[in-house]
Amino acid sequence: MGIFSSIKNAIFGKDEPKPAPPEEAQKARDNSITAEALRNISRAGSVDVEDRLSKMEGADRLNWRTSIVDLMKLLGIDSSYENRKELAQEMGRTDYEGSAEDNIWLHRRTMQELALNGGKVPDKMLD
Repeated sequence: MGIFSSIKNAIFGKDEPKPAPPEEAQKARDNSITAEALRNISRAGSVDVEDRLSKMEGADRLNWRTSIVDLMKLLGIDSSYENRKELAQEMGRTDYEGSAEDNIWLHRRTMQELALNGGKVPDKMLD
């Protein structure tokens, strides 16, 4: 199981939300989908990602809304550089170096992927 699957399973649990249509998901992964289209996909999601995360123990002490490291910590997933690099590769990025910009991109891309998999993610976490 990959890092993203671990993140998704930790948030969605046993729920099986309806993912975005494959053609829309591929556009998002290729960066050819509009921001508005991605927001519309997210609004149709059946699992409220922010609500679930905010109810987890320790959520009030971590900056998980913007930090990939804190998001992974909240979910009990090793947030080491190696795991973040692996996650970035799963998201299609081969030049991940762990910089602040890389981590911002990785958090946003993870939230986008959650939306594509049936999660309802706030707009501010998608842009």
